[in-house]
Amino acid sequence: MPRGLVMVRKLKIRISRCCLAILLVSSLLTQTCGATMSRPNILLIMADDLGYGDLGCFGNSTLRTPNIDGLAKEGVKLTQHIAAAAICTPSRAAFLTGRYPIRSGMASRIETRVIIRTGASGGLPANETTFAKLLQQQGYTTGLIGKWHQGMNCESRNDHCHHPLNHGFDYFYGTPFTLVNECQPNKDPEMSVKLRATYWFYTQMGAVLVFTLVLGRTTGLFCVEWKVTAFVTSCGVLFFISWFANYGFLRYWNCIVLRDHIITEQPIKLENAASRIVKESISFIERNKQEPFLLFVSFLHVHTPCFTTEMFHGKSRHGLYGDNVEEMDWMVGKILAAVDKEGLRNNTFTYFTSDHGGFLEAREGIDQLGGWNGIYKGGALWKAHYVTPKFHPEGAGACYGKRMCPCSGESVTHHNPPLLFDLSHDPSEINPLSPGSEPLFNTLVNQFKRAVDEHRKTLTPVPEQLDVYNTIWKPWLQPCCGTFPFCWCDRESDMKA
Repeated sequence: MPRGLVMVRKLKIRISRCCLAILLVSSLLTQTCGATMSRPNILLIMADDLGYGDLGCFGNSTLRTPNIDGLAKEGVKLTQHIAAAAICTPSRAAFLTGRYPIRSGMASRIETRVIIRTGASGGLPANETTFAKLLQQQGYTTGLIGKWHQGMNCESRNDHCHHPLNHGFDYFYGTPFTLVNECQPNKDPEMSVKLRATYWFYTQMGAVLVFTLVLGRTTGLFCVEWKVTAFVTSCGVLFFISWFANYGFLRYWNCIVLRDHIITEQPIKLENAASRIVKESISFIERNKQEPFLLFVSFLHVHTPCFTTEMFHGKSRHGLYGDNVEEMDWMVGKILAAVDKEGLRNNTFTYFTSDHGGFLEAREGIDQLGGWNGIYKGGALWKAHYVTPKFHPEGAGACYGKRMCPCSGESVTHHNPPLLFDLSHDPSEINPLSPGSEPLFNTLVNQFKRAVDEHRKTLTPVPEQLDVYNTIWKPWLQPCCGTFPFCWCDRESDMKA
């Protein structure tokens, strides 16, 4: 069977049940119809935040991606295969289930639109049917290696209600969260930076107050009882401990590696992450080559902080991000070579994609640290916008200066009638249509409205997995392989020894 390549555009929202799950099951049924044909193995490879224009097969002439380009050359490119969301958690929920993330409660109405803690209670509900469950029921051995980002626990530290093994996977090796700057030592933090700065300012003001009270007491400038000073000091210390405990240990609490249900590394050692994902993928293929398998390789590449090993560091023409893309292509080549080595090439359906488009706002100083989406607008046929973000600076295609574009409140503009674009002639969405320029404008707007109304009628209330309660940190849910809050271990090195 041919290998296929998919690049998913950011913010082009059109995904349904007839998405990947149906594609896989259809492939399975097609193969089993012939008496002499066996069920195909299925290899899914997903990049993280890869830009639409970052591959050679999609027009990039300055980044070297020969292995992924080879997939496109001998397979197909699905240029209209589109993502359900512009950010990780909801997009991946849709990929796994073939359903809009709002149907599973994996869409958010607040500023936090992804899972931001391993110690939070939100995640993909256990009653959702993933393509892994469907194939598991058909006798496939299923494995997930790499990034999950669909939650961990519900009520206790070890209930693992959202764990991949509860969603149809027989084997899991990787991180339940995602990469953030906090995962790499000496990187500037990226989570709640403004809030942390505010807390630190209040802590400093508290220290100044205590110093002033002590100085006034000892010099006799004013009289303050020691118990008052002690009370103020205690309050300041408790305030510092409370917020620092919430943020100071993020590298240890969020950046972890699991093998099935066991924490093997806390925090993750990024210098070994790429090689271990490749090694685990190859090992899974070798262990299961005799029976049909589903292997979902979910890369940590090319998400910030774009940690790249020495072999690829400084080798590309596009800085750290380019190095990371070329390292990822090398990883793809190693995994495909393992398929070929085991004689599985003609019986393995291979599918490469990104969870959504490039992270345009990612910068390190003046250097761009995110991907490139080519001619397409907005970081990430006819197309309508009812709401658009207020890009910054005005006229830009992203929200530079912010971590990502907000989707609500004063940071967006509502349009009535919606902005309408003809993507066949204006794929960059530069010139919105009007009743004067498009005779069918009103007809099309009415069709969009009816489609939106019909869609809303099909929605049923479900628990919101990304609301405030389900995204805040809950200490009793924090995965920990040490004595909480001192959570660190290195069982990977212990196993080697």
